[in-house]
Amino acid sequence: MSPVVVLVGPPGSGKSTIAALLAERLGVKHRDTDTDIEAGAGQPISDIFVDHGEPHFRALERAAIVAALQGDEVLSLGGGAILDPDTRADLAGHNVVFLDVSLGEAAKRVGLGVARPLLLGNVRTQLRNLMEARRPLYVEVAKLTVQTDDRTPEQIADEILEHLG
Repeated sequence: MSPVVVLVGPPGSGKSTIAALLAERLGVKHRDTDTDIEAGAGQPISDIFVDHGEPHFRALERAAIVAALQGDEVLSLGGGAILDPDTRADLAGHNVVFLDVSLGEAAKRVGLGVARPLLLGNVRTQLRNLMEARRPLYVEVAKLTVQTDDRTPEQIADEILEHLG
């Protein structure tokens, strides 16, 4: 088995929303690795960062991705999942879609980022830095890039489904 489609992108790009919509339309389940991590750890990601640090979180994330890539769902990965070279290698051969979003739109969508530990402080600056650093990695793993600004989730899902054939 293999995921029908894997969504990657920065915080605020709409991965969870689009994944749920695609799963509904395709008649499969939606799986979000951040949700898997929280369920397995028994605490929110923000608490994992505070209590155990980012390296511990990334190890949990890697294990969640390895498990999730065995399923046949629509899969959404956390924004930093593509930082791991093994994860990028594992994504080869999958239908990976990069949900691209402008800084302004992403900042509006994530708000103050209270549940997003890597965005603490000046959200807009932190988000810009994350997006600039990760963009080449999103592009590297993606078979399709979809711009999400000024589009409804339905329009985005339509474009992805059209690409999947």
